Amino acid sequence: MEFLIASAIGALTWAGIYLSLRGRTFPVVLGVTMLSYAINLFLFAIGRLKVGAPPIFSEEAATYTDPLPQALVLTAIVISFGMSALVVVLSLRTFLETGTDQVDGEPDPAIDPLDGDRDEWIKRRNAHRIDMLGETRP
Repeated sequence: MEFLIASAIGALTWAGIYLSLRGRTFPVVLGVTMLSYAINLFLFAIGRLKVGAPPIFSEEAATYTDPLPQALVLTAIVISFGMSALVVVLSLRTFLETGTDQVDGEPDPAIDPLDGDRDEWIKRRNAHRIDMLGETRP
């Protein structure tokens, strides 16, 4: 069982690092999310959970399970969810401002349907903008 958990942690770490080094924003977001999953599994694995043991030490119990790793994993899940939401919003905002999802912000002419024509893309983007009152902005 230890080999399976260690392999899963290693695979998630490898995939997270690989995706974090990609040139587009969506794989970077997935990579950071996979790294946080790997860290959560690692924290959970170091807790050495015992089946049937109470989580708090008592006089009657012969063994007990340390509740600290479980609390750390729960906290890490909440923090990674908030971090992922922030990174998704920032990458979406960057895409809407620059017109590309490249990490460096430069359009990729091989993928860009307008062949790097930034002014045409901005004109098309602004044609669909609607303000808070529902009116189209120039």
